[in-house]
Amino acid sequence: MHDWLAKALDRLRPSSRWLRIVLVGCGLGALVIAFALRTPSPVGHWDSANGLDRFRRAYTAAFAEMPAPAESLDVRTDFGIVRVYRFARTGTGTGTGDPVAPLMLLPGRASASPVWADNLPLLTRIGDVYTIDLLGEPGASVQERPIESDADQAEWLHQTLQALPAEKFHLVGLSIGGWTAVNLGLHRPDQIASMTVIDPVHVFADMPLGTIVRSIPAALPWLPRSWRDSFNSYTAGGAPVEDEPVADMIEAGMQHYRLRLPQPARISEERLGGLDMPVLAIIAGESVMHDSQAAAETAERVLPRGTVRVYPGASHAVNGEQPEQIADDIATFIAGSS
Repeated sequence: MHDWLAKALDRLRPSSRWLRIVLVGCGLGALVIAFALRTPSPVGHWDSANGLDRFRRAYTAAFAEMPAPAESLDVRTDFGIVRVYRFARTGTGTGTGDPVAPLMLLPGRASASPVWADNLPLLTRIGDVYTIDLLGEPGASVQERPIESDADQAEWLHQTLQALPAEKFHLVGLSIGGWTAVNLGLHRPDQIASMTVIDPVHVFADMPLGTIVRSIPAALPWLPRSWRDSFNSYTAGGAPVEDEPVADMIEAGMQHYRLRLPQPARISEERLGGLDMPVLAIIAGESVMHDSQAAAETAERVLPRGTVRVYPGASHAVNGEQPEQIADDIATFIAGSS
């Protein structure tokens, strides 16, 4: 310890000794975390072959809960190869008789395409549905170059959409996928027909300090699985996550994948006011990812063409809790925005 710091601590009153302990402990903790998480790799990667194998098994088991895709595509972008699945339409659309542009589903952090298992049978009634494994996240996409900015995040997604046959897409983003959709709308909006954001993080309100603190142990891969399961259950309103295929996949990704992405910045109200497309904001009433009331009020106030729906009692895992209501709201929203 530096001499000046030692002297400063020694001058503290005896009643403040707890502060000395906390300061030293925090410093040592920071050093331990920095050392354990160090890596020369500038891109997201797996910690080992065994870790990748474990995730692949969990991914396969979770994917088995989904309808069979009509196509599986690997799209090359400047930042890596993006895995895209297409699920064929099974219904008659929105009921307006007009053709519906495909839906593009963007999952949350560490969850990949299988997080939409409960939603796909309902959303394919509206039209063709694509799902993406976000680049730089655990999944079947492979990051090859650093993603260093919000503009980079938008660019790889823009290039992915450009490689697909449709001219326009109805984006549907869950959690960090909602932020990803909004970020695309701010940087590269030309292929967006409409946007639905489902309990998005860092968009309409800040993440509470309590949630940030609880997420820290879940991000440390050497801690027991129970810590990660506990955090995932916390975000899902206390629902048990053990032996759930999607939860197993998410936990495997959290433990074995090393993210190398810039921290998403909270999107300012001024920038949200520049979104020039229809936006449906679905806010979970009991979400721990933000103040739900504040998020809804912000969305209602700043979105130029916004529609806001608050789901009372829903947790951040709202897409699995209320898939029918979400599908109905999206169908009505798309029909009204066409």
